Amino acid sequence: MGDCRLKIAGFSISNLQSQIPNQKGFFMKTVPAAKIQFLAEDRAWIAERMQEVLQTGQLTLGKYGEEFEKRFARVCGVRHAIAVNSGTSALEILLRSLSVEGKEVLVPTNTFFATAAAVVHAGGTPVFVDMDPESFGMRPEDAARSITDRTAGIIVVHIGGLVSARMPELVELARERGIWLAEDAAHAHGSSYRSTSAGAFGIGSSFSFYPTKVMTSAEGGMIVTNEDRIDGEARIYRDQGKASFTMNTHIRMGYNWRMSEPHAIIGLKHLERLPEMLADRRSIASIYDSGLSEFRNLRALQVPADGFCNYYKYIAVLNERRDRKALKSALRERHGVSLAGEVYEEPLHRQPVFQKYVRRPLPVSEDLCARHICLPIFSGMQESDAHQVLQALKAVVG
Repeated sequence: MGDCRLKIAGFSISNLQSQIPNQKGFFMKTVPAAKIQFLAEDRAWIAERMQEVLQTGQLTLGKYGEEFEKRFARVCGVRHAIAVNSGTSALEILLRSLSVEGKEVLVPTNTFFATAAAVVHAGGTPVFVDMDPESFGMRPEDAARSITDRTAGIIVVHIGGLVSARMPELVELARERGIWLAEDAAHAHGSSYRSTSAGAFGIGSSFSFYPTKVMTSAEGGMIVTNEDRIDGEARIYRDQGKASFTMNTHIRMGYNWRMSEPHAIIGLKHLERLPEMLADRRSIASIYDSGLSEFRNLRALQVPADGFCNYYKYIAVLNERRDRKALKSALRERHGVSLAGEVYEEPLHRQPVFQKYVRRPLPVSEDLCARHICLPIFSGMQESDAHQVLQALKAVVG
């Protein structure tokens, strides 16, 4: 059939993949909720190194994994980074290295399933803490009320990539109470507060490289720490609990949590691109900031003056609860705009699997989890896309 393409109203089939008819029958550009960007030259670079590892057979725990670890540690400003197969694994390994079995760990109720699940899988008990309406994170006063003589530590989550201005207070609280502070930094690649990078505030931290994140390795995660002991323990746990890669002597109840060389290659290239990708996101965020300042019924979550946010999510809070399903449908069908997923739609203490751990009402999270939306934001997004999003929101939300 050659290169013949069906055309409708001047649009080719290929164009129609990003165009939908509105209620008047005219085609309009669509704005997706998210999009992964790999430039042509990046794909070529990745493919060349994939050929190399396929030829050599060094498919795991090789030079690319080591290089990824070194470069990521440098970005975070820490001494050690340990590459693993997911952000979930990274958090569980960190908690196992911190010996939480039989102990309590404070966890924000406004977080992903894996944060609390990792505590349970590592043998600990999650204690849910209400959320901070200013950062969607954790307030020191709420954490302080939840500390008992069984508390081993606190996990702080940087929701949407925003590092709370109250992080120094949380660090000091942990120090005063003689417990550790760890970070679930799955959202926070490249974020910081007062020159301290996300991942460098506590005793150890976990990152995710899942495809939706600011940077990806397709699948993967990273543990970062300044502690030599945690570095050593994590490397044992990730490789079936073996004393070393070349020995079959198992000294921990580990698992196959290794990162493969192909995943490390992808991660290396995206890490190299991270500054550019962050600049793209921050450019779009500035357009949203300006536009939303004129809205009556929607406000942006504010980034601290001394903070640097990677805008993994652009979070906006509705003045009143709305039917989000209907709101999303109206934006998508009438205006071609898809919203990103919430952070989070339901707090963890309302998830059936975690209800046995609930100790007290957590009203702030129940309110704000139901009263926010996340605007589309991604590397490669056009300024015209951001303006289309704002116009759609003005028409639907006001």
